Amino acid sequence: MPCRQGISYAEFYKNVNGSNFMTRDEKLEKILQKQAYDARDLVTIVELLRLPGGCPWDMEQTHKSIRNDFIEETYEVIEAIDNEDPALLREELGDVLLQVAMHARMEEEAGRCTFDDVANDICKKMIHRHPHVFGEVKAETTAQVLSNWETIKSEEKNRETVTDKLRAIPRQYPALMRAAKVGKKAKMMDFPDVASVADKVGEELCEVREALTGENKDHLAEEIGDLLLSVASLARKAGVDPELALTRATDKFIDRFSAVEAAAAELGVNLDQMSDAEKDVLWENAKKIAQKA
Repeated sequence: MPCRQGISYAEFYKNVNGSNFMTRDEKLEKILQKQAYDARDLVTIVELLRLPGGCPWDMEQTHKSIRNDFIEETYEVIEAIDNEDPALLREELGDVLLQVAMHARMEEEAGRCTFDDVANDICKKMIHRHPHVFGEVKAETTAQVLSNWETIKSEEKNRETVTDKLRAIPRQYPALMRAAKVGKKAKMMDFPDVASVADKVGEELCEVREALTGENKDHLAEEIGDLLLSVASLARKAGVDPELALTRATDKFIDRFSAVEAAAAELGVNLDQMSDAEKDVLWENAKKIAQKA
């Protein structure tokens, strides 16, 4: 749906709602009288927060100022999913929906589009990208569905080459995730097998070691980047999610560090006061205990 431009927000709102146009106080009263709410009420609440007389903090926000909030709320949804916590998932999904309503409200104030426009566009997209459900196309397997999806998406976005698809992967993705996606889409340039990727990792590690002997930090960063890209390729080729693998490795490190720190405390010393050899002994002990658990 085309964005609305050339008129003020107030004029646009009147045009959309006609005789149903309500003042701020009327909307506030209506919200306060309700005992249960829906998505339309959320849109109204966000509007009230940002109208004159609303919340000073909400009124000051822009797309960029709450950009990181959106990212954080999304990760909190993932945390609820990973923890299999339905109550927390319900709450965090609400927080993400609030972010959507906030950004849509900012666009509405600018006269570009509304929450309904956003909902309309995603509905149209889902219908168009599922011709096996809403059309006559046959797709009986997940592989066929994904293939159709990619074809339709490329047509929508006018992505004719593989390079077009690679450049379309957002740079804002976590680096490991982006690397894995780039490698998957560039499969015609992929390694023939896992062993070949492992060899490449070894080669890149040697280049990092060589770069460490110099003083060019930019070159060192480049070589470490090549190493990380190769590791991401190794994970992808082996059927492992590199983001999840690194998350689990970090969790394991924290657990072992906690055990080492506790063991040092039992000895009456701080880790900072111990030699590397002494810390290695505690680390190996913690490792053995974890393996037996």
